[in-house]
Amino acid sequence: MSTAPTPRDLLLLNGPNLGTLGTREPGVYGTTTLAEVEKAVALRLTRAGYGLRSEQHDGEGELIRALHKHRDTVAAIVNPGALMIAGWSLRDAIADYPAPWAEVHISNVWARESFRHNSVVSPLAVGVIAGFGTHGYELAAEALVRRLESAEGTGK
Repeated sequence: MSTAPTPRDLLLLNGPNLGTLGTREPGVYGTTTLAEVEKAVALRLTRAGYGLRSEQHDGEGELIRALHKHRDTVAAIVNPGALMIAGWSLRDAIADYPAPWAEVHISNVWARESFRHNSVVSPLAVGVIAGFGTHGYELAAEALVRRLESAEGTGK
């Protein structure tokens, strides 16, 4: 979904196994594909005057490279997948990302197995959205746009 970069782009970064949305455990993650998620988020952002750059990688190193590559984006929506649990190098890369970002999880991770209840990246996010299915990505986009516009209005 990536297009020519603009100064008002948000990054949509998805971690391991999220490239199989639509077919992976539909009872947990639904039947919406990642391409459909990207299209819905891009539409919401376009209406607000923003662009979208989207990447999905199964490897932690690839996700880190994507964060470095897209440091010029104004905000990010990140679904780290299971790397939220022990992705310490991803955590360090996110800590160095200069713009606000929101963490998204399709399922409510706190209603699932106890090993999913702790995230090494959540304390760095401006907000966490979990349990609203793939609609959570659109909610995160809306929240980040509001935050960006509020900061523009205050000169911050």
